[in-house]
Amino acid sequence: MLENKNYKFWFCTGSQDLYGDECLRKVAEHSAKMVDGLNASGKLPFEVVLKPTLISQASIRKTFNDANADEECAGVITWMHTFSPAKMWILGLKENRKPLLHLHTQFNEEIPYDTIDMDFMNENQSAHGDREYGHIVSRMGIERKIVVGHWANPEVQEKIGSWMRTAIGVIESSHIRVCRLGDNMNNVAVTEGDKVEAQIKFGWEIDHYNINDAVEYVDAVSKGDVDALVEEYYSKYKIILDGRDEAEFRRHVAVQAQQEIGLEKFLKDGDYHAVVTHFGMLGGMKQLPGLAIQRLMEKGYGFGGEGDWKTAAMVRLMKIMAAGVPNAKGTSFMEDYTYNLVAGDTGILQAHMLEVCPTVADGDISIRVNPLSMGNREDPARLIFTSKTGPAVATSLIDLGNRFRLIVNAVDCKKNAKPMPNLPVGTCYWEPQPNLAVGAEAWILAGGAHHTAFSYDLTVDQMVDWAAAMGIEAVVIDKDTKIRDFKNELRWNAIAYR
Repeated sequence: MLENKNYKFWFCTGSQDLYGDECLRKVAEHSAKMVDGLNASGKLPFEVVLKPTLISQASIRKTFNDANADEECAGVITWMHTFSPAKMWILGLKENRKPLLHLHTQFNEEIPYDTIDMDFMNENQSAHGDREYGHIVSRMGIERKIVVGHWANPEVQEKIGSWMRTAIGVIESSHIRVCRLGDNMNNVAVTEGDKVEAQIKFGWEIDHYNINDAVEYVDAVSKGDVDALVEEYYSKYKIILDGRDEAEFRRHVAVQAQQEIGLEKFLKDGDYHAVVTHFGMLGGMKQLPGLAIQRLMEKGYGFGGEGDWKTAAMVRLMKIMAAGVPNAKGTSFMEDYTYNLVAGDTGILQAHMLEVCPTVADGDISIRVNPLSMGNREDPARLIFTSKTGPAVATSLIDLGNRFRLIVNAVDCKKNAKPMPNLPVGTCYWEPQPNLAVGAEAWILAGGAHHTAFSYDLTVDQMVDWAAAMGIEAVVIDKDTKIRDFKNELRWNAIAYR
């Protein structure tokens, strides 16, 4: 489901013809060496493609419009090697529709103290050439990422690589289509939202279907396909019968296998990338999809519980952004459930009724069949596991009525202090930064939801940059958060984003 598209990023060097052809030859030579070095660094997840040096309004405008038309181009990296009069860039920047990175660097790392002369100074002018360019981008109010430092520095390369993932999120956002099977849970506020504004801001299509439209697909799945998938389950996961008859247990598991196959075909036929369900609207479903949804998330689909389409889209988006991260630890839908308020071990137990993505699992994954009090259907099968430890981000996209706000919380995932043998769900246990008391208060002040799109493989900065590119408010809760300052930030944002 998560296709690795052959995205590329264009490298555009700015200059002018005041210093003659020899200078431009060196500019092109330096740019080529820089691009080769970036591509050979191993720090970038996508290829950088060198474009001809830009020295005129016509060439700049054409390059940006060519980038707009190229489906493989996911962003434009700009750098001013020499002084590039910024009025030349106005039309191109005005028409650009791709994510933009301003790399403020220079070819040489060190001033050549013994040999430096005016020829060198004229040729290597990034220190003021980039300021001229930066001025016009700021004056035009164009959102961009700025990375400062020598292009061969691994930290600079890592920042470029990180931005590339954000840029992919910007590009892919407009492709996300969410299928709502049923509606939002009655009387719940935070899962509601303006679907029209979401399509305007993010490009998301959010459609609605009766659950029985999907049931038809589930019922059409052949017994042979179901049996084959059940065998895959039994070979891949530990089976915990909990005293149940094995044949009866297997029948419950087979229902989820049938749902996985049927729902995936339904989503593929409709070209949907995320799905929501609601336990109160199950129609002809024999069980609330549990194991089936977990497996679909593992394949790259987004999911949100109780009709939460905003979180479903964000889970899909974050899975796209994290695709191909080396040694990935996982991305999932989560829900805040219950606290541990013991001094020295405060934290939040994360789970959901059934649907936590197994990409976040640490160690064995088991299948259990247990009753579910909601939904009035037979006992659903689900995957059981505990999640990995380490730093992660939890995000909540909320609709404040006049604008969207993305809340980004840095969290530290920990091991559970003790086993929980009677809890039949996948779980994660984390403490929000800077600590539970401040983190939870800030989250509530910001209006954060009880559902989150969560990832070990993305950073706070990547999510903030995505929000900036989308033109929406973002607030961060991390180790530096202080409630007094946070309240002021929310007040200022209310004015800035109204």
